[in-house]
Amino acid sequence: MPHSTSTAATPMKPFSRSLQWDLDAAVDDDDGKQHSADDGDGKQNTERGLRRPSRLFYLALLYTVFWALVFYHHFSTSVQQSGSAAVAAPTVLQLKPSAFFSASRFFRRDPCAGRYVYMYDLPPRFNADLVSGCRRVSASSDVCKDVSHDGFGPPITGGGEGGSLPEQGAYDTDQFMLSIIFHARMRRYECLTADPAAAAVVYIPFYAGLDAAMHLGNNDLAVRDALSRDLLDWLARRPEWRAMGGRDHLLVSGRGTWDFLRSPDSTGWGNTLMTYDLAIRNATFLTTEASTRHGNDFAVPFPSHFHPSSDAEVTGWQDRMRRLDRALLWCFAGWPRPRGNGMGPERAEIIEQCGKSSRCSLLGKLNHYVPGHAMRLLESAQFCMQPRGDGYTRKSTFDSILAGCIPVFFHPISAYLQYTWHLPRDHRSYSVFIPHGDVIERNASIEEVLSRIPPEKVAQMRERVIQLIPTVLYRHPAAQGVTFKDAFDVALDRVVDRVAKRRRAAAEGREYVDGVDGADSWKYDLLEDGQTKVGPHEFDQYL
Repeated sequence: MPHSTSTAATPMKPFSRSLQWDLDAAVDDDDGKQHSADDGDGKQNTERGLRRPSRLFYLALLYTVFWALVFYHHFSTSVQQSGSAAVAAPTVLQLKPSAFFSASRFFRRDPCAGRYVYMYDLPPRFNADLVSGCRRVSASSDVCKDVSHDGFGPPITGGGEGGSLPEQGAYDTDQFMLSIIFHARMRRYECLTADPAAAAVVYIPFYAGLDAAMHLGNNDLAVRDALSRDLLDWLARRPEWRAMGGRDHLLVSGRGTWDFLRSPDSTGWGNTLMTYDLAIRNATFLTTEASTRHGNDFAVPFPSHFHPSSDAEVTGWQDRMRRLDRALLWCFAGWPRPRGNGMGPERAEIIEQCGKSSRCSLLGKLNHYVPGHAMRLLESAQFCMQPRGDGYTRKSTFDSILAGCIPVFFHPISAYLQYTWHLPRDHRSYSVFIPHGDVIERNASIEEVLSRIPPEKVAQMRERVIQLIPTVLYRHPAAQGVTFKDAFDVALDRVVDRVAKRRRAAAEGREYVDGVDGADSWKYDLLEDGQTKVGPHEFDQYL
């Protein structure tokens, strides 16, 4: 039976009344009886043994440690800041409630986690000197006009001729200025880092397109290849390159891949940027027209004429495109090519059919290209023809999307196998495909094909095109507070994702493969997440 003794030691006073209640309750067993630390003979009760601290004790301990760390962090930060601000003044600790209770201070996730970019500070011969030497590109000064305003070219005020362009954010942008435009955005990228070890991607701000344009016609191959080889030698000496062998590097060429694929032992077109040293193939190349036979180049939209600075400018333009009265069924903004040329017959047939129709209009070759004239035509039609040009792709494709005009393609390489990061996989949702062979052989009337599309389907397609506008334009680099993702954002997200997969694979001792060189290279770009194998495709017959 429990008893007390006059010789028992006075119990230690607990540090918390609530803890004392908990400790008192702990001596009650399940049947409500109490047990002392001794049994009736003054011996230790072996059934209970030593009591373990209660759960509440641990909670109180964690609570105390947490707030001790909070106070330590705040005080140490305040001391450092006060000491650096005024050496002679005594340190004063100022307690602010926000310092302790702001969730963002302690629990906010780093918005740049996994998105940091390290940008090389290249010697100016690789970028700035190319801009200042713009007159070397051609005998005229047009290129010097094009490189102005961070590659956007001269501003177009008042909506341009005919008011067919936005009142704000419109520029006379050349299609080959993407490397400069991309660099301007990257300089203001919110997640730049000076620590290459923390970077998800390493960016190479080389103006490859400008360099190529200066020397494409030069018969001296050593001169044509000189700067590209200089860059590769410079990269090979960098520890950032050696860390992953260039697999985390990004380069924006500003022109089509074909301008950089000449074999070192060949005298053909272009330079050897992508072939001189096979190690460069580890990097990710962004081009305006990718090769369907190589696995490391990815096409991004040509720059059009609208570079907005706010969400309101974009939504305002989209609403304007929705309200337009489009009097024409179809149109073509372009001019003929020699019929003997591989792409000439296609254009010739389009021009001939359009010229015979009262529901089509043409914008032929002018003394000089005027953006307002072209945009006014594209905005007046429901469908805009996009045949092949100098290559398979055209800047006009993105001009037509900006104009809310449904593009009509005649070869899958013109868009469907190119801009897989920016355009929907379901090409029927936003465009029309008429095989070029049908047109050339006059087996298909373009107007009949377009007339058979139900009006409700046309309305759905046009709305999808208008929704695509933000993702295919390049916003102004100084814009702040925008919420939409433009072509730069979409491309960089995909590059970051690609490098992350390569990095994880390397950590596991394997190589991440998301593309191959060869006839099936283009099929890898069309794989959905989780797919690893390619097979027969509806476009096989065109390649």
